[in-house]
Amino acid sequence: MSDQLRPRASLRTAVVWEVLKDALERRVKATGREALDVLDTGGGTGNFAVPVARLGHRVTVVDPSPNALFALERRADEAGVADRVRGVQGDILGLFDVVERDAYDAVLCHGVLEYVDDPAEGVRNAVDALRPSGALSLLGAGLGGAVLARALAGHFAEARQALTDPDGRWGGGDPVPRRFTAGQLSALVTDAGVEVGAVHGVRVFADLVPGVLVDTEPGAMEELLRLEAAVAELPAFHSVATQLHVLGEKRA
Repeated sequence: MSDQLRPRASLRTAVVWEVLKDALERRVKATGREALDVLDTGGGTGNFAVPVARLGHRVTVVDPSPNALFALERRADEAGVADRVRGVQGDILGLFDVVERDAYDAVLCHGVLEYVDDPAEGVRNAVDALRPSGALSLLGAGLGGAVLARALAGHFAEARQALTDPDGRWGGGDPVPRRFTAGQLSALVTDAGVEVGAVHGVRVFADLVPGVLVDTEPGAMEELLRLEAAVAELPAFHSVATQLHVLGEKRA
């Protein structure tokens, strides 16, 4: 938790950050280069981009929001990594209007596929931006987590709706346009030319535990983080995770 290079140790980022950091370390060893070229699609204000830059890597963030990119610039400057972070306005479906193909050692695609019209095209673009053997980090909304959350809240009809809806939505008021199963995300990645290395369930318990318990019980946050890390790679828990993370490597 004290590692200053990781993002704020939170239930939303901890598991993904540890996996991503290990993947970047492997790419450094494989390429023999200390500084990698990393692309963060939909990277917003830099929750991952700035910590990655603090590891010494060069990061390009592509995001459609000018406000997010302005906040990214300020955040990178405050962190002392402004020379290693570049923000570009754009989106993943028009990715090659703003960045080059085959130019990156790692591509992050976190919280993007839920909102694009064609997730398969989005994944293909992310993969096409990678150099051979480059690492892809993909994070998407999990179907099972939404079903479980609606059911536990007493909204049983909405839970059933999410389970049967083609996009995994529980109703017209659902703020998430699309959700995925682990199998669906893995298939998107595999079809795009990536060898899946690992699948992780993210926020398996975090969204179900009362916040007051985590905030007031001594040591509860740390133990919950350890529990999340312990179950992240267990397939049995992927079906109830709020988010699903797929880590893969582009086929050479």
